[in-house]
Amino acid sequence: MLSTLIRTIVVLATLAFLTVLAWPAIAGLQNSWVIAHAVSFRGLAVAVAIALLALLAILLLLVRPLRATTALLMVLLVTFGAVNSGILLHRGLGSDAAAALAAEPADAAVTVLSWNTLGDAPGAAAIADLALAEEADVLTLPETTEETGVLIAEAMRAAGRPMWVHTVSFDLISKARSTTLLISPDLGDYTVTSAAGSGPPGNTNVLPTVIAEPVDGAGPTIIAVHAVAPIRWEMANWRSDLDWLAEQCSGGSSGDDGVIMAGDFNATIDHFAGRATSDGAVLGDCRDAAAATGSGGVGTWPAWAPALLGAPIDHVLATPDWQVERMRVIGTEDTAGSDHRPVVATLSPATE
Repeated sequence: MLSTLIRTIVVLATLAFLTVLAWPAIAGLQNSWVIAHAVSFRGLAVAVAIALLALLAILLLLVRPLRATTALLMVLLVTFGAVNSGILLHRGLGSDAAAALAAEPADAAVTVLSWNTLGDAPGAAAIADLALAEEADVLTLPETTEETGVLIAEAMRAAGRPMWVHTVSFDLISKARSTTLLISPDLGDYTVTSAAGSGPPGNTNVLPTVIAEPVDGAGPTIIAVHAVAPIRWEMANWRSDLDWLAEQCSGGSSGDDGVIMAGDFNATIDHFAGRATSDGAVLGDCRDAAAATGSGGVGTWPAWAPALLGAPIDHVLATPDWQVERMRVIGTEDTAGSDHRPVVATLSPATE
């Protein structure tokens, strides 16, 4: 009798645990420590489930008294793996067919390249080369100093693609405490409106975000994002960062031409749950370019891990004023020095 009770408790506890891991928002735990980390790696969760199934299969064959319990646990793991696989497939694994929604971008299209450079690690030349190859109009570069931003702009200007440089630094000691935004003069003049000091209402808490608004009011507000990572002692700041970023993309906070925000959110779509304020949005009124083009399941961190086992924490988001033409996670820079993969998206003004 006691043995049966223990087995029942084990099965029910496993069911509850796997349910929360697969869909933490059902219990409001998507922003909780440990759970927030686990749900970031859905591809890895599938791989772990397969490995555990293999171990349970051996147990099933060797331990006859536990066969019923083992079989139930295997069913739960199969279901868990299937749910995670289904979510990844729904969000998209970055097929070439899904990466572009339009054969040719519109004339007024804006190409946004985002790359957390791990403190300038790839070097200005490599960053500029990538930006030129992608014909970027906007670069959002978390963990990139103003000095490197200027060098990138100089290299791009020499190649016939000048850029204005905007940097917010919380200090000059750690390069991680700088975020640099480059904007093509073709988009008009921009001025930084986010505060140089940390914390709401003027900025994210620990790592800087750059908000640039068009001087004449014509054009999108452009936001280079860097939210703090959800490490144990920064959980409150991380949740606050996501709340603040959602506010920057909500209601009347944007101008007539909306908002484009890109960078290192240190959060997946799962973590955004509960922060959308309109249909189709994931954060405030912003929609995710990767999800729109079938790349939402491709990991951007860490760069050394296979993309399908990583966490998709780097995003390009935009209000409904903008439609996604193309989006992809760039996998050719995995050995460039950063621990993040760059992402690039082309957006064009939405047509009625």
